[in-house]
Amino acid sequence: MRILLVEDNATLSEGLATILRGSGYTVDVVGDGLSAESAARAEAFDLIILDLNLPEMDGLDVLRSLRSHQNQAAVIIVTARGAPEERVRGLDLGADDYLTKPFDVSELEARIRVLLRRQAGLRSSRVEFGALAFDLTSRSFTSAGRPVDIPARELALLELLFLRAGKVVSKDAIIGSLSGFDDDLSANAIEQYVSRLRKRLQAYGLTVKTARGIGYYLDQAQIET
Repeated sequence: MRILLVEDNATLSEGLATILRGSGYTVDVVGDGLSAESAARAEAFDLIILDLNLPEMDGLDVLRSLRSHQNQAAVIIVTARGAPEERVRGLDLGADDYLTKPFDVSELEARIRVLLRRQAGLRSSRVEFGALAFDLTSRSFTSAGRPVDIPARELALLELLFLRAGKVVSKDAIIGSLSGFDDDLSANAIEQYVSRLRKRLQAYGLTVKTARGIGYYLDQAQIET
């Protein structure tokens, strides 16, 4: 999941970004409303964590602008403005959730996982495909109850494909999900990650197939006879 964190308090934003990146999310940070609007129009984000009291442009105006331009990213409003009428306005404008400061980071992460399950059309935090199981809570893979050790980039790629198993994910979508503002991932780099992941998945009867000219999808490996 690629997250845009919109928060003008640098200390808070740096702390949150560090925690979320440690949980395996790709996180980009901006500190004002206009930058948030610009970033959300230019890049594809799965989730926007949006403060309301922002310089340049109020958070509700950012949300109104995004939804008017059909931006479908999930939005969690995180703000000190906790009056019922503020919550109602935010939700009516298209926010998916509303969290009042101060808050526990574990609660924010739980709400993120709920939205991730909702986007993937899942009811459970555990997803199985082939010999692998993925736990959305711990962001980890297991096979027959044993942990599967995969490097961070390949893990992020596998998670993206696993939650959409059998469905083609475009190269652009993969680059967008795995990249942050400071990254410069190329299509060739993605091909290298896919190649490495294919080798790792052989032991679990799975493979990453290529939809030529479009992208990749996770599938069961064919058993040679």
